[in-house]
Amino acid sequence: ITVTSNQNYDGSTDPQFTEKFFTQTLDHFNFNSMGNGTFNQRYLITDQYWKKGYGPIFFYTGNEGNIWDFALNSGFITELAAQQRALVIFAEHRYYGESLPFGNNSFSVPQVSLLTVEQALADYAVMITELKQQLGATDCPVIVFGGSYGGMLSVYMRIKYPNIVAGALAASAPILSTAGLGDSRQFFRDVTADFESVAPECTNAVRGAFHQLKELSERQDYSHIQAAFALCKPPSSPQDIHQLNGLLRNAFTLMAMLDYPYSTHFMGNMPANPVKVACKTMLRGLDLLVNLRDTAGKNSLCKFLIKYILFILKMIFNDPSATVLLQACTEIELCYESNNETDMFPPMAFTKEIRRLYCSKRWAVVPRPGWLKIQFWGDALSTASNIIFSNGDLDPWANGGVRRSLSSSLTALNISGGAHHLDLRGSNEADPVSVVSARKTEADLIAQWVKMERTRLQKFV
Repeated sequence: ITVTSNQNYDGSTDPQFTEKFFTQTLDHFNFNSMGNGTFNQRYLITDQYWKKGYGPIFFYTGNEGNIWDFALNSGFITELAAQQRALVIFAEHRYYGESLPFGNNSFSVPQVSLLTVEQALADYAVMITELKQQLGATDCPVIVFGGSYGGMLSVYMRIKYPNIVAGALAASAPILSTAGLGDSRQFFRDVTADFESVAPECTNAVRGAFHQLKELSERQDYSHIQAAFALCKPPSSPQDIHQLNGLLRNAFTLMAMLDYPYSTHFMGNMPANPVKVACKTMLRGLDLLVNLRDTAGKNSLCKFLIKYILFILKMIFNDPSATVLLQACTEIELCYESNNETDMFPPMAFTKEIRRLYCSKRWAVVPRPGWLKIQFWGDALSTASNIIFSNGDLDPWANGGVRRSLSSSLTALNISGGAHHLDLRGSNEADPVSVVSARKTEADLIAQWVKMERTRLQKFV
């Protein structure tokens, strides 16, 4: 399938991506359990800019969603491909989008057990190796790219398969916090800081709104809550209020993550500078609950929740709890919590014990704390090389990643005024100077890596 259009979702020129499927091994690490079974793994490819057989290969390590959503919001990669005459491949992560190893049964136990970081990395290593053979590109250097979880995977690819990957651009990759390193309060503290930087009274209004919601729930005045938030039906228990608090908190998180200087359609529709827009809404009148509803739900929280759920389903095609939450139950540590002291949100604990109990009950698995640190080095990265760690200071994920350069070939780029992997998005006239500069540095470093890899390969000819 070849899809063409005038523009990507990020505003950049859209290349001609062809959708293809790769025959992938089900289980790379067990020769008995699956009988060398295979599945169809989706990938997108364009050779529109490629100097065939010579130009580098830019490979996006797909993350938790439909690969088209990432391809159409990562215009920098194709812009760079046009400059450096590269082949571009976006690979879809197993168990997401249409890359379902067992079809509609992919989310059952034990079939879902093959959803691991290690299996995903092996998928990419095998795909790169075989596609290079098929395309006559065996001597073409490979650079991997990724944003967020995909950025983590690009780091891991460079660490685990340096024989295949010459360098990695890891944008907004929280490789430290997801390995259990750091402070569990950091994430929502940094979400709050984004809003406070716009106006301190904004965070006070948010706190006040959540406090009013708490008082109503303690009185079990559920009809008032339904009316205030235009809910589809009234809540009926403390658990309902807990879920409502969580969804409201997530809305503020998305606005902080996607605080781009122009409107976007990635992970939902956002106006330009959504944090400023949100604060304006929070401060426009005396009814804090209505302000909170309109900030989070755009006039109807019921409609917002339906759209949010549909978005999640669209992103991962099937049951979200079987994919994103399963990974958070095994290798990836996401024990972030709010406390209403260092942040503006209601106290919502998510401890290692709560995680263990949930995962045991839901998936019959016990999390393995520290595994990412052991398997993928955590903060002991000094012997790695050729990795760029880019982070925007508006992104709440940033402080869970690498913020300072670790060596001459482990480069940290901190982007002032940058939101979640802004540097991977296509160029826009509203871009801050900081991201323009970061992209220039990234382009220069990648060109150096490609040159170094060509020199290395020629020594063996």
